[in-house]
Amino acid sequence: LIPVFTDLCFQSSGMKKIALVIDIREGEFLKEFPPIYRKLQETVRNVTVLFLEANDEVLRRRFSETRRPHPLAKDGAVDRGIREERKVLAPLRAMATRIIDTSKFNIHDLKAYINQVFLGAGGEEALFISVLSFGFKHGIPAESDFVLDVRFLPNPFFVEKLRTGSGLNPEVVEYVKSHPRYGEFLKRTESLLDFLIPEYVREGKTYLTVSFGCTGGRHRSVALAEEVGRFLQTKGLPSRITHRDIDKE
Repeated sequence: LIPVFTDLCFQSSGMKKIALVIDIREGEFLKEFPPIYRKLQETVRNVTVLFLEANDEVLRRRFSETRRPHPLAKDGAVDRGIREERKVLAPLRAMATRIIDTSKFNIHDLKAYINQVFLGAGGEEALFISVLSFGFKHGIPAESDFVLDVRFLPNPFFVEKLRTGSGLNPEVVEYVKSHPRYGEFLKRTESLLDFLIPEYVREGKTYLTVSFGCTGGRHRSVALAEEVGRFLQTKGLPSRITHRDIDKE
């Protein structure tokens, strides 16, 4: 069994787990894989077929960004290549142990999520949560599942000594927290996530983006994203905090 590359290797509890990566460039091997897989199941313990996919729009964007031609689009028509690829890979998808839609993942989040699935406590029930801060004047992040507007909180931008800071600075955080409704807002947000996350896990959702927005994305949204991100991490949930607009004017 020799795939195109074997660069995924995990170490856990003294046992090494090797991931053999196969894609459409395997050609004839794709037809030979199903009987090989059935034989592996008879002789090797814990064989998993992980199938990664994405929607057509995301695939078109990825090919455009990398400027790479689709292996099956000899005439340069990416859409035709994508349709043919789905057709060729359909038998492998049908035998997959787990299917992950990577449409909303960047490469770093996908790596963290796969590590959590196979090595972390979340196992098969892992849900990766991206907590994102942004500024409304720079546009709402397209990947958002939830957008929480925190512009009702006092804006440190109008306090001269706080203006050049960010929601990562203790003085700015304390100023934001001074609003009498801050604690109630945080409590209700955490309660909402406590309720929804198990429901999304049961549904099979693998990725959730919770976005906090303020005017510029430098102060209030950053402070709230940090607070909620820490809340999720203390609960052992795989998550990542990103501040999209913190360095923008």
